[in-house]
Amino acid sequence: MTPAPSQRQTLRERLTLLAREIAKFGAVGGVGLLVNLAVFNLVRHTTELQVVRASILATVVAIACNYVGFRHFAYRDRDKSRRTKELTLFLLFSAVGLVIENGVLYTATYGFGWDGPLQSNVFKFLGIGVATLFRFWSYRTWVFRRLQPEPASVGDGRREPQPGRVI
Repeated sequence: MTPAPSQRQTLRERLTLLAREIAKFGAVGGVGLLVNLAVFNLVRHTTELQVVRASILATVVAIACNYVGFRHFAYRDRDKSRRTKELTLFLLFSAVGLVIENGVLYTATYGFGWDGPLQSNVFKFLGIGVATLFRFWSYRTWVFRRLQPEPASVGDGRREPQPGRVI
């Protein structure tokens, strides 16, 4: 059974919106990735800081950079009424991502002894990739929530959707 044209169109619209969201998330994440790896390598090669500590510092700098990009570019059309809650959730989920990202690096470095510059960057990059999947899901689901239309009264007492309500 083939879906009705309106169902296909709705699915197409939803997929188009998701593709745009992924592209914007990827653009901000790409900048964050560059910041993360640049700070990591700068700290790693100019200080005596241990590899995972250097990585945590780099991740924190990238998180700050990413919040600005997500709020003002990728998710600028999302609810802005609860900034304190948004920032709290962003930091919470970012901290979980930090643990995921640096857990991969920690395991490679201290579990397997892979501590060379190339190895550290490969496992840092791998950790970022795994953490990015978690962050994408959590940011779009909990932090930068989509606005839901507010219901308006209809003649029979039911409410019709209106713009401006958060789901």
